[in-house]
Amino acid sequence: MRHFTKFAAALTAVAALMTAEVQACTRVVYHGEAGRTMTGRSMDFKDPMISNFWVFPRGMKRGGQAGERSVEWTSKYGSLAVSGYDISTVDGMNEAGLNASLLWLNASQYPEDDKSSKRMSLAIWAQFYLDQFANVKEAVEFTKENPIQVVSGEVPGRPGSLAPLHLTLSDASGDSAVLEWIDGKLSIHHDRSYQVVTNDPAYDFQLANKAYWGKVNSLNFLPGSGRSEDRFVRAGFYVNAVTQTDDPRVAAAAVFSVVRNASVPYGVSMPDAPNLSTTRWRVVADQKALQFHAESATSPNIFWVDLKKLDFAEGAKVRKLELGVDMSRVLVGEVSDKFEDAEPFTFEAAE
Repeated sequence: MRHFTKFAAALTAVAALMTAEVQACTRVVYHGEAGRTMTGRSMDFKDPMISNFWVFPRGMKRGGQAGERSVEWTSKYGSLAVSGYDISTVDGMNEAGLNASLLWLNASQYPEDDKSSKRMSLAIWAQFYLDQFANVKEAVEFTKENPIQVVSGEVPGRPGSLAPLHLTLSDASGDSAVLEWIDGKLSIHHDRSYQVVTNDPAYDFQLANKAYWGKVNSLNFLPGSGRSEDRFVRAGFYVNAVTQTDDPRVAAAAVFSVVRNASVPYGVSMPDAPNLSTTRWRVVADQKALQFHAESATSPNIFWVDLKKLDFAEGAKVRKLELGVDMSRVLVGEVSDKFEDAEPFTFEAAE
C-alpha cells in the first residue's frame, strides 16, 4: 500500500508538471586528475535573465530577509557570486573553493512557519553557504545541527508565483550535497558520488532513474531528450567519460562540453514540454585554481575571473561586473580588472 501511495503521488507530481512553466538547469561535478575538481552548470530559463558577477568581501553583515526571526551572520569567506536579476545569488564560488548553485525543482514545498525557528529568504540561501563554509562536510553538519526554515519569494515578472528551487554544494575535494525541501522537510543528499543534479523529480527519484539506466550500456545507447531525467543520465555518463586531466584549460573544456550536451538550444521553450527551457548561460568553477569561467548563449567567447586577483579582505569594496541580459556583454579572457565598485544589491525579502 505504501508503494502504491508513493506511485500515486509521483503521478500527481507529473500531472502538475505537465501544466507548469518549468525552468531547467543541469549541474555537474568533474573529478579530474590530481584533485582538479570543477563544477559546471547551465542556467536554463523561459524568460531573459539579468545575471551579473559580484565580489563580496569577508566581514559583510547579513540578514536572512525573512522577517523578525531572520537568521543573522557575518561572512567568513569572500565570494564571487552570480546574481539572478540582482535580487538573489543563483551560483558562485568562495575563496575556499566551495561552490553553491540554485536549480529549479517543482517538487519543492517549503515549511509552514513554526513560529519559533530562524528563517531565511530563498534568495539568500546560496549566499549563506558561500559566506560561511569552506567545504561541504562542515556545511551539511551545520545545517543538520541548526535548523533554519527557508521561505520562498516570487519569481521575477510573475506575481503570485513562488520560486521552487533546490540547492547544490560542491567543494575543492570533489564532495557534493543536494538540499531539497520536500513536503515541508529538508532532505539532504551528501556523497561524493552525487556529481549530477538536474530538476524534477526529487533527487530520490533521480537516483532510482540512475540505477535503472546503469544496467544499459551507455556506449550503445543514452536517452537523448531534454527532459530532466534524460539530462541527468546523459550528464552522469559524460562527466566521467570525457578526458580526465589536471590541465586546467583542457579540464574546463571537458566540463563545458558536458554542460553544452545537456543544454537546450537557444530560443526553445515549449509549454507542453516540462523541464525544457532555453539555456541562457553556462559557468564552470575551477575549485583547484580558483578560477570562474562563463559563457553566454549569445556570445562566441568564454571569459573567466581569477579569484586570487580579487580583494576579499574585510572592509574591501563590493565590486560588480555588469554583464547584461543573458550575460550578453562580449568579454574574452581573464576579466578581474573589469569589475567596478558598487553598492551591494538587496536580496529579495520573503515572509
